[in-house]
Amino acid sequence: MNSRARDKVIGRRALARVLQREQRRGRRVVFTSGCFDLLHIGHVRSFESAARHGDVLVVGINRDRRVRELKGPSRPITPERQRAEVVAALGVVDYVTLFSENDASAAIRALRPDVVCKGGEYRGEQIPEESAVLEIGGEFVSLRQTPGVRTTSILKRARH
Repeated sequence: MNSRARDKVIGRRALARVLQREQRRGRRVVFTSGCFDLLHIGHVRSFESAARHGDVLVVGINRDRRVRELKGPSRPITPERQRAEVVAALGVVDYVTLFSENDASAAIRALRPDVVCKGGEYRGEQIPEESAVLEIGGEFVSLRQTPGVRTTSILKRARH
């Protein structure tokens, strides 16, 4: 795909139509989600790992309000539209969509990906989106984390 990054950032309804066409062509859709504030090597490796589970990689990004709720009042560092465009600029990412709900369940139900990948921080825990993945008949994959690489720890190091 040779489009501009911001053209790959698509609203949920329009993206659902695009993904239905992709699936009718026999392509497997993979979905992953997160804040992706201050993109780092751990994020890139997660995207690359997720992409290996299908043909089309969709990344859901938490809106700013939700990032503040999750990470605190000083976050996000980068506004949602900029975070979305930066993620979309990565060659491994096919589409990006923003979501404001507490978790990505509504996005999963609307987009109906074949595979949902979550970061390794959920290992051994029930993922919030598990019921949505089961509902749509999708497959869940837990991705490995890159040890020692977290946005919070990068910010702590930068402050010292």
